[in-house]
Amino acid sequence: MDIQLLGCVEARVRTGEKVPLAHGTKLLLAALAWTPGTFVADEVLAERVWPERLPQHPREALYIQATRLRKALGGVGGAPADEAELSRRRGGYVLVVDEQSVDTVRFRTLVREARLSARDGGVERALDLYTQALELWSGEPLSDVRTPWAETARVALRREHREALVGSAELGLRTGRVEECLRRLSRLADMHPFDEKVTGLLMLALHRAGRQVDALDCFDLLRLRMVDLLGCEPGPELVALRERILARDPDLVPVAAHTAAPR
Repeated sequence: MDIQLLGCVEARVRTGEKVPLAHGTKLLLAALAWTPGTFVADEVLAERVWPERLPQHPREALYIQATRLRKALGGVGGAPADEAELSRRRGGYVLVVDEQSVDTVRFRTLVREARLSARDGGVERALDLYTQALELWSGEPLSDVRTPWAETARVALRREHREALVGSAELGLRTGRVEECLRRLSRLADMHPFDEKVTGLLMLALHRAGRQVDALDCFDLLRLRMVDLLGCEPGPELVALRERILARDPDLVPVAAHTAAPR
C-alpha cells in the first residue's frame, strides 16, 4: 500500500492501481494516515472529517465511512489483507499499515537520516537522502482536503519542506553545486519573500555564480519589502553578508569547486 498526503490524498496498492475513494472516505483516510498505527479517538476523527457541522450521530456516521474505507482498501487488484487494515478499537480507530507506506512518514525519515549523515560528515549521502525526500512532494499537501485540521497540517508540512530545502541548499553550496542550488533557492525565495535565511543563501549562491549585482539586488529587494510592509530592517547577519559580497570576500567562495555534474 502506498498512501499519499504530499499532494492530493491517494492510496495505491502494490501493483500501482489507484484505490477509488469517495470524498468523505478520503477525509477519513487522511485523518488516520496522518498518524499511521496510532489510535485516533472518534471525537478527533469527527472534528477532522466534519469540522463545520457534525452529523446528528457522529459515531454511526464514522462507522459508515470506516466500512467504506475498509472495503475500498481491500477491494482493488486483490490487495493482500496485510497491506492496510482499518481496526476498530474502543472509542476510536487505528490505521494498521506499514508506517513507511505513508509518504509524510517517509519524508520525515529521509530528512532525519540526511541530517544525521551530514552531522557525521557524509555529505554526499545526505544530499542523496534530501533529494529522495524532496522528490516525494507532488504538490500542495492534502490539496483536496479543505478543513481547519488539514490547513494546520499543511502549515507544519510547509515548514518542514522549507527546512529540508534549506538543509539541502546549504550542503549543495558547501560542495559547489551552485547552479542546482540556485534553481531551488529561487523558487524557495518566491515562496518565502521575507525569509532572511533563504535570501542569504540565494545571495551567496548568486555571488558564487559570478552574479554579484544580482546578489546585491536580492538584498535591496528584501530590504524594500521589510521597510515598506513590516517597518523594520534586515538583521545584522544579512547586512554583514552584503558587506562581504561588496568587498568580494574570498572566504565566500569555496577553495575548490565541485566538478560533478548536477543531479
